[in-house]
Amino acid sequence: MTSIGYDDEGAGEALVLIHGHPFDRSMWRPQTDHFRRAGWRVIVPDLRGYGEHHAAAAPVTEKTTLETFVRDVVTLLDRLGVEHFVLGGLSMGGQIAMEFHRLFAARIRGMLLADTFAGADTEEGRAVRRATADRLLREGMSGYAHEVLTTMVSPRTVEARPDVARHVLEMMTGTSPAAAAAALRGRAERRDYTDLLPHITVPTLVVVGEEDAFTPVRDAELIADRVPHSTLRVIARAAHLPNLEQPSEFNAALAEFLGSLPPGSPAPRPPRAALPPAQWAS
Repeated sequence: MTSIGYDDEGAGEALVLIHGHPFDRSMWRPQTDHFRRAGWRVIVPDLRGYGEHHAAAAPVTEKTTLETFVRDVVTLLDRLGVEHFVLGGLSMGGQIAMEFHRLFAARIRGMLLADTFAGADTEEGRAVRRATADRLLREGMSGYAHEVLTTMVSPRTVEARPDVARHVLEMMTGTSPAAAAAALRGRAERRDYTDLLPHITVPTLVVVGEEDAFTPVRDAELIADRVPHSTLRVIARAAHLPNLEQPSEFNAALAEFLGSLPPGSPAPRPPRAALPPAQWAS
């Protein structure tokens, strides 16, 4: 049985946001709060092994592929009665969004690809992911989380926004090492999505933090150059998590993009008694 937590807030057309690694759905709180007030139904799941999935003690396998994450999200959306939606993801979440498009393109009305990378890993990159997975299983999350904090968010953010830095650190240290390791192994074997990009025909917003070292601006430019109907926004004074570091600028870019989309049909809500809002299991 797989059990994951999720938020489903607001009413209107559906916006589905997929978190990155090693985070949980709370990374999207500034967007959930903003866009539910703006008339969107915002659906934000925890991925398998992250957030409330870990709290539910559901089993995590040695390797979690991007396709597995996609099928978990599809199962949730089917249970929520959501057929068409705008799909967004950041970092690993952006790669999950690209895999989602490969498998279920007809369900997507528009895409947000934030601080992500379309290519496959090099041999060296795969080796680093596997070595990191082994380290997390051996040592836990704390040492890794403290090492990468000032790459996930800029040193400026750590100093000026200690609440954001604390939130990011808490998400990373609160992640199950087994889940994080399984995701790293799965990502090491992911396909190259570069050839998929010209086939993304829905409107697409590409966002990247100006100071992102994990997925630099040039990676975002490659995606924007190859996706036919795309817009690129570079967020100043932000690293890998511009949605948390500069939420006003990030939300403004996303709001402008969402406002440009042709109207769709709001997704009907199932009876609350039939589907608890906080968690689902299959």
